Amino acid sequence: MRLLYVTDALAIYGGLERILVDKANRFSEESGYEVFLITVNQGKHPIVYPLNPQVKYMDIGIQFHQIYNCKGVRKLWKFIQLRWRYQRRIKEIIGEIAPDIIICLRIELTGAIIKVKKDIPIIYEAHTFWRGPRQFAAKYLPFLLLYGKIDETAMQKIVALTEGDAAEWRKITPRVCAIPNIVNLNKTGRLSDCEAKSVIFVGRLAKQKDIGSLLGIWNLVHQTHPDWELRIFADYGNEDNIWRPIIEQMDAHISLYPPTPYIIDEYLKSSIFVLTSVFEPFGLVLPEAMSCGLPVVAFDCPYGPASIITDEVDGFLIPNRDIHLFAVKVCLLMEDKSLRLKMGKAGSISSLRYDVGNIIPQWKQLFEQLTEEK
Repeated sequence: MRLLYVTDALAIYGGLERILVDKANRFSEESGYEVFLITVNQGKHPIVYPLNPQVKYMDIGIQFHQIYNCKGVRKLWKFIQLRWRYQRRIKEIIGEIAPDIIICLRIELTGAIIKVKKDIPIIYEAHTFWRGPRQFAAKYLPFLLLYGKIDETAMQKIVALTEGDAAEWRKITPRVCAIPNIVNLNKTGRLSDCEAKSVIFVGRLAKQKDIGSLLGIWNLVHQTHPDWELRIFADYGNEDNIWRPIIEQMDAHISLYPPTPYIIDEYLKSSIFVLTSVFEPFGLVLPEAMSCGLPVVAFDCPYGPASIITDEVDGFLIPNRDIHLFAVKVCLLMEDKSLRLKMGKAGSISSLRYDVGNIIPQWKQLFEQLTEEK
């Protein structure tokens, strides 16, 4: 079977990028599939995660970001030019490769593929969730996704990461299923001893992650536990310019670190993991941390944390944006090592749901289903 993956770029240390590379590597190495991976905006940036040589990779160099150098009518005209160039190139590539399945990871890239794919099944792998009211979604989703009608004969599928998100998508189309992300689980054979007075946060310094709430929570925690440290591993971008001086001014035992490919080692050095996102289509870092024996604390935001955390068993699921209760639960864990170890052990077991050996068969079954429909 020939698989063609299409995404915008693989230039940042992100969950989508890591999962895509992991799946492409796995399918090419162990499943006997021929895997092709196309990026649209990679340019000269290196691919941040190691890609197996068996995966046939190409960047088609559209560089949609060029539209932001223009204004007004010129911006619209530039977008039309780039969109046309992308559609022409993707049509050429599909003709050359003749894939059995096309998997697109960016909704804005799917419309052109739909127009030129002919009878090849396409999957939109949704790494964000559909949050708008049903009326808005019904009006705009066909334009964004299909340039037309979604129906049972279109040979396409939307794959959500959680059942909560899948339920939202089903308001638009029945052709939806939920397949969780593959997670890079801890394979060291070791778990954290939960001795270190260290809390860890891993994520981008972006609005979605709500760094403001994270710092508000830590300010409350630090008042009673000043000997504990908050370690933030984050992709530094424009948001870093906002938060770094605030963090330094707080003087609250917070350390900032850049992303690392050895994040498992950092989890093992920690005792508690926290996540303060406003929304999470999945929340890859949660089962990662759990696999290292860390109790986790997260807001019950749409939709990932509730599908991963069993409240009061392997972590705490906090009513959304209740920073005071969040701080209380973090302090409870700080004060009770036996609770940390108990929850961490439970998390290391429940995280196995996301092992690659459990997720890849679900994808294979979907691929077979779509090719049979064809």
